[in-house]
Amino acid sequence: MVETSRRGFLGLGGGALLATRAAAPPGEVRPVIKPPRLLPGDTIGLIDPASATFLRQDVQIVTETLEAMGFKVKKGAHLMDRYGYLAGRDRDRAADLNAFFADREVKAILAVRGGWGSARLLPHLDFDLIRRHPKVLVGYSDLTALLNAVHARSGLVTFHGPVGVSTWTPFSAEHARRVLVDGEALTMANPVQVKDTPVPVEDRVWTITPGTARGRLLGGNLTVLSALVGTPYLPDFEGAILFLEDVGEQIYRVDRMFTQLALAGILKQVRGVVFGRCTKCDPGEGYGSLTLEEVFDDHLQPLGVPAWHGAMIGHIDQQFTLPVGLEVEIDAARGTIRLLESAVT
Repeated sequence: MVETSRRGFLGLGGGALLATRAAAPPGEVRPVIKPPRLLPGDTIGLIDPASATFLRQDVQIVTETLEAMGFKVKKGAHLMDRYGYLAGRDRDRAADLNAFFADREVKAILAVRGGWGSARLLPHLDFDLIRRHPKVLVGYSDLTALLNAVHARSGLVTFHGPVGVSTWTPFSAEHARRVLVDGEALTMANPVQVKDTPVPVEDRVWTITPGTARGRLLGGNLTVLSALVGTPYLPDFEGAILFLEDVGEQIYRVDRMFTQLALAGILKQVRGVVFGRCTKCDPGEGYGSLTLEEVFDDHLQPLGVPAWHGAMIGHIDQQFTLPVGLEVEIDAARGTIRLLESAVT
């Protein structure tokens, strides 16, 4: 096995649409497939499955960032397309993803950005092709649709982590390296920082229900995940560890989406819940609002399963890289997520 350079990965050195086939019928759990780990010098394919990238400079910055981490870059044929607010037509965006899974040169696929539109690709994806050519697929936010659908229909472990235009801080880059390159079964925990205060103030863990639990890690953006309910692209949540995050949502909408998951029977199936950050989630106008803590207490505390919020998941600079579909153990009192095995081969 090639030894991985921490210095290189932290950015301090180194340099036609296929026919759609459902690899697994809706509701059937596929055997878990792990992608091969990344190695220095591997090629990463860039796609835009959702919102358009309007500035070529953004793609150039992403390219230079990945090259500084020690990887090569290959751009999707339709990367700079635009159809309204979308990065091109649905079939073309899907064609880029299918093509990269078929491309022997490409070892990983990274979304340049999220936004909206990934769910529109799902009917056009070749899940059998994906299953036959497992590769690292990384993104978050709107990519929740792709990450969960690909895992549900092919069995492939996908990765909820930074997109290309994310701020690749040392924290985010190190977690991605340890999971995707080193294949480490690491324990993820929030950083503990005490600055000018007697106790830590930033990145705190708030335990809703203490305890430990094990299960398959599934989830992502709350808005996108709840919109997949009732479709054939949602994984089976029986015995799963559910993780969630969101951004720019008023609290009543967060409440509404949790209610959707509850009414759909998803919340009662899970063994534990981790909520990351709800960035810029304000009460909005009106005579009053529940707090996020009260919404969590209303929906998560009655489940009686280990749960907490405040994890490094979401629209923040410092992010975990979480393997969707892998067995993990959580500790809600400590606020940790422990991978029970390597997420890559």
